[in-house]
Amino acid sequence: MPMLQLNGPATFIVAVGFVLGLILFVCWYTDSGPRSKGVSIPFLFLGVLIIIAALWLSLSSQVLPKLHTFNPLPGQTTLSSSEMITGKPTITAQQIDSILAQAGSPAKGLGSLFYDIGVNAGINPAYALAFFHHESSYGLRGVAALTHSIGNIICTRGWPRCIGRFRSYTTWSDGLMDWYRLIKNEYLPQGWNTLTTIIAHYAPTSDGNSEQAYVQAVSSDVQRWSRGLV
Repeated sequence: MPMLQLNGPATFIVAVGFVLGLILFVCWYTDSGPRSKGVSIPFLFLGVLIIIAALWLSLSSQVLPKLHTFNPLPGQTTLSSSEMITGKPTITAQQIDSILAQAGSPAKGLGSLFYDIGVNAGINPAYALAFFHHESSYGLRGVAALTHSIGNIICTRGWPRCIGRFRSYTTWSDGLMDWYRLIKNEYLPQGWNTLTTIIAHYAPTSDGNSEQAYVQAVSSDVQRWSRGLV
């Protein structure tokens, strides 16, 4: 059985209650304190109650079972901020088409391409779609409407065509293929294969991004789609 561990607030309350109870006990026992025994006894019990309350608060957080919000698909691990983007697809090509069509995305109809390139690259295509959603609302917002980029990839030296800071492509298919190339050829070989490690370089805090919010947004999308929701 694991040992009881007190959290920060509970530890503080226990310490205060213990000191208070000890002082009042001495006062009561010796009758040399500023209060009589009759007055000290209630405060003695108060100190004991404080300790009991702190212990109960700490135990309740360790003993009560955690509720699961959903059951993962067979063979799929529960998603978290450290989830790996590689592995089997947790979304279908038909789902991707439905999501893009419902959003009114200019990239609608590319569900099979999202899916096939991802499978061939060993990358779960749900992540490509989630990046597309977060970066530009599926191509409906920002410069992506002009660049046809699903991930707003920063322009690098020698890139043939850029608009502002971002790479530009002739078609959405070209932009999609380049995103997969970037992740497969530049990120995965570095060992960056989880959301946290990828986004730390893809959209770092130093560029004015909230890495935690980005991770949460992408993870939330992938979780929802893995349950068959749009």
